[in-house]
Amino acid sequence: MTAARPQPLFHWFIPIDGDGTRLGTEKAKQPPDFDYLTRVVQTAEEQDFHGLLIPTRFVNGLFDEGAPLMETWTTATALATLTTRIRFLIAVRPGFIAAGLLAKMVATLDQISRGRVDVNIVPGGIRHDFERLGVDSDHAGRYEQAGELMRACRALWTGEVTDFAGRHLTLRGARCAPTPYGTPRFYQGGASPRAEALAAREADVYLLWIEPLEQISARIVRVRAAYEACGRVPTFGLRTHLVVREDADEAWDAAHRLIADADPEVLRQRQVVAVDGQLAPGAAADRHRLGRHLWNGLATVRVNCGTAIVGTPQQAAAELYEYWKLGVDEFILSGFPHVEECVRARRTVLPRLRAYIAGDPHRQLPLEKR
Repeated sequence: MTAARPQPLFHWFIPIDGDGTRLGTEKAKQPPDFDYLTRVVQTAEEQDFHGLLIPTRFVNGLFDEGAPLMETWTTATALATLTTRIRFLIAVRPGFIAAGLLAKMVATLDQISRGRVDVNIVPGGIRHDFERLGVDSDHAGRYEQAGELMRACRALWTGEVTDFAGRHLTLRGARCAPTPYGTPRFYQGGASPRAEALAAREADVYLLWIEPLEQISARIVRVRAAYEACGRVPTFGLRTHLVVREDADEAWDAAHRLIADADPEVLRQRQVVAVDGQLAPGAAADRHRLGRHLWNGLATVRVNCGTAIVGTPQQAAAELYEYWKLGVDEFILSGFPHVEECVRARRTVLPRLRAYIAGDPHRQLPLEKR
């Protein structure tokens, strides 16, 4: 028995650290003020993106740590009221919001937005980030807590009286009313065996940071098997930046210019907090090139995802198509600056990618391999 794969979903990104064409400087040329973030969000909705990822941070992760940074949940709530269709994928770190309160927050915003909220659970992350705010936890404990949080929220969203006894979370006769307007989905990433196992048990979408195809292929095979062992079918999402120009050399020049003016202190800050799974700055030869169209120069100035697809619209579309063929059905994209690059991606890259997918002879996949 076969079933057609779903149409791919495309998300954009909310730059709560700030924006510009020069990254890693002391301050952003475009600070993350609410008026600017509104422009980004409304542009993405006008360009017909499915959703928006808003990250979670405790200090600025793209410019100097002391530069302005907008708080995730407050910003997402305010921006949701200024849109009508686009979804919000809101990143949350377990351990900083009680499970009962988070369930209520998600349900409330989902009601306000008429069913447009999903949650990106982030158990791993930035070195020393938890300690800044007085939370000490090990890797295993954070992933255990993340699993309990997802299960507790789902129980509360039934609207029934809920008792929950976990190692990290306890609910005694808790309730959530009103329940969510729709069905919020949990997204989760992570490259460790513990992260993959948690996603297989609990996550609706497993998120990958872009890496060379061979590495992504191996992980998808491994994670798909883990989901199947849990009696579940995975959906895969891919997070990447884009640096796209009509001429390939121009695109590579634009990529290198993004980090050309990086401040030495910002570079030092990023080295200190480099996370597992992020390629070490300077590790790649040929100015951070990982292949024909992959470049991890952003890892020198940015926490978390530091790799971009660089090239012409056709090259970028062809590269994304290769990941789609591996099983990726959701793409979370970004580009600097986010307003202009949102329009460029929508008008030049996505139509080509959709054309590749529409003409693919293997769109019909066995259900057990989806």
